[in-house]
Amino acid sequence: MATLAEIQALLGEPRFNWSDPAPWIELEREFGIEFPADFREIVDAYGSIKVNGQLHLKHPAVHLLHDLGTMIREDLELWRGEDMAEFLPSPVGANPGELMPVATATTGEAIFLRVPDGPSSSWRVVVQEFDSPAWYLHEMTFSDWLLAYLRGEDVTLCSRNWAPDGPFWEFLP
Repeated sequence: MATLAEIQALLGEPRFNWSDPAPWIELEREFGIEFPADFREIVDAYGSIKVNGQLHLKHPAVHLLHDLGTMIREDLELWRGEDMAEFLPSPVGANPGELMPVATATTGEAIFLRVPDGPSSSWRVVVQEFDSPAWYLHEMTFSDWLLAYLRGEDVTLCSRNWAPDGPFWEFLP
């Protein structure tokens, strides 16, 4: 699993550095899951940001204009619609094997974490291309997926055109 230090080496120093677990506890209680530690660590470090002008990550603190809980609720409603469910490999939600929406991209992709099937299984990343019926399962943790994205590797969402001078981030307004 990629470390926060590896991500910082490419993305730069975080400035949010959240340490209060209360927003995560509330969000996890609402959805009945515990988000993966690597995802939580990255989002706690950086907050609600746009990476490379493309990838939107959101923190669960409700005082933020762009918070993770609001995004998840809206995306669950969208993806549970009859006409949208056919575009994903499994239903959205918090049950084993289901997909939890956790990020979006300005280029139309939706990023999901696949809920593990059991305690010995790992979280995986699924990316859906909103402008097509295509989806891709990436057999890697969120931190590995993000690190690959920052390196310009093909993880369905590609950063080379968006960050030709190297990865960068900015807070969401």
